[in-house]
Amino acid sequence: MERRRIQGIRTLTGLFAFLVMSACADDSTSPGGVDTPPGAESSCSIPENLIFGGGPGKDGIPALTNPPLVRAGDPGTGYLDDDDRVVGLVLDAGPIAIPLNILWWHEIVNLDGYGPAMAITHCPLTGSSLAFDRTPAAGAELGVSGLLYRNNLIMYDRNREESLWPQMLRGARCGPRDGTDLPMIPIFEMTWGGWTTLHPETLVVSENTGSSRDYTVYPYGGYDALNSTNTFFPTDIDPRRPPKERVLGIPLGTGGLAFPFGILDEEGPVASVAVELDGDEIVVFWDRSREAAMAFEPWVNTEILTFAVSSGRITDDQTGSHWRVDGLATEGPLAGHRLLPKPEAFVAFWFAWPEFYPEILIWNGANED
Repeated sequence: MERRRIQGIRTLTGLFAFLVMSACADDSTSPGGVDTPPGAESSCSIPENLIFGGGPGKDGIPALTNPPLVRAGDPGTGYLDDDDRVVGLVLDAGPIAIPLNILWWHEIVNLDGYGPAMAITHCPLTGSSLAFDRTPAAGAELGVSGLLYRNNLIMYDRNREESLWPQMLRGARCGPRDGTDLPMIPIFEMTWGGWTTLHPETLVVSENTGSSRDYTVYPYGGYDALNSTNTFFPTDIDPRRPPKERVLGIPLGTGGLAFPFGILDEEGPVASVAVELDGDEIVVFWDRSREAAMAFEPWVNTEILTFAVSSGRITDDQTGSHWRVDGLATEGPLAGHRLLPKPEAFVAFWFAWPEFYPEILIWNGANED
């Protein structure tokens, strides 16, 4: 992983100066570094004093639309190591992986032709990975606005330039489309090596995107270090967990339930956690080897399943079938069945969760804060 670090550990000031210079922002960027999209000048349902310029301006970080996809092992995947992280999608058209190596530099990948019009997004500052169905926004091609809300990516519609869409709020919060939510598409964030062992036939974004980026380099220095308190804009960091710990969260209103990777890992190499949230039964699977966690509805047909770990494998109590972290039964009477993932579940750095969902609870083995 050392080859993915910029030489030395940069200060945030130097880091973002580097990003501005490398993002190829156009000459229309304002002196403050932000070419403000029209939506920011309209009314917002979020505090406008918490919307800030993030550096290179509108499209200075260039979102991708329909980049080339290749098979694992293609020469275009040479930028990936097994321990790099990817956003994985299991679609009717087949599995697709969008590496964080790509999303560090582009933040949004618009994808068409594999189901609904999708936007796969990642904000490096909040560590948050979410995928959206763009249909409610008339298939909007989403771009990077150059603005941040609570350190989080704000997207904009490249076709209309009228509304702003904060990623972790999962919908438009400024402009004429304010209040329009984007349905989430389930994703699995895990290591590239872990994803390819589950889905050897996967497609993945090629490094030949047409952009001059070094996709082997993590451009944020030591920003993602577990205990780092560095944020682009100052924030009150909730001390209950390390600031940059990865956390699988299931948002609900202004709260929800958080599953820190560190606590899940205490359960063992693999784990199954049953919880109830707002009356819904949920099971969370954990896999240390793939650094992955995901939440599912524990139903097959009309039967609710309960799970335990036996001989290092997740097994349901009803049939003895074996299950893996992406919700597929691989052995036993239910082999081939998939659990339905909770689409609203996603991974982000811990510090960001209370910023957006201040009443969120932390699962600690007893479903207590």
